[in-house]
Amino acid sequence: MSLIAVIDFETTGISPGQGARATEVAIVLLDNGQVVDRFQSLMNAGAWIPPFITQLTGITNAMVAAAPDAEQVMREAARFVGDTPMVAHNASFDSKFWAAELQCADLPAPHAFACTVLLSRRLYPEAPSHKLGSIVGHLDLPLAERAHRALADAEMAAALLGRIQHDLRTRWGVADPAHALLMGLQRCARPALGKWFAQHGAAVAKATAGV
Repeated sequence: MSLIAVIDFETTGISPGQGARATEVAIVLLDNGQVVDRFQSLMNAGAWIPPFITQLTGITNAMVAAAPDAEQVMREAARFVGDTPMVAHNASFDSKFWAAELQCADLPAPHAFACTVLLSRRLYPEAPSHKLGSIVGHLDLPLAERAHRALADAEMAAALLGRIQHDLRTRWGVADPAHALLMGLQRCARPALGKWFAQHGAAVAKATAGV
């Protein structure tokens, strides 16, 4: 299984298309489900943090004012990730900020994103909620002491990804739940999951038999 980078942003709002900017980024690098490296930094994008965001995250305007410039942080983050495929919890959110902040730094964002929200909805439909803290608690994984900070949330998402990959191997017989397979699984409608797993299992059997 190849490396996977699990990312989380804290931001001033919900969408870069509405002018929101990132205030913190964290990336947890996994190799075969094991954490091998971490990157975390506050970042100063020159954007004002609304009080309700500070209440949620604990990140203040003073903290961001003293942080490194956003362009510098994103260049470091891009070097850290390299061409590693990425995962986020609610990837539609984090992938937009990844692309937007890299664009502000004049850097490309070619990375494919898998989403642990979509994956957990496919695999754990009985969960009462698929919000990060809720699904992590449902699966009896370690909860962060301080949610809504980038590294704490990235660590929880990484643990969730590790559980998803473990369960794909042990419960569904997926030999190598690599990033490309996760991308395919998250696009599969729930009614078609049985067929999808059967097809994948057949492909694994053929590969094992050398066909």
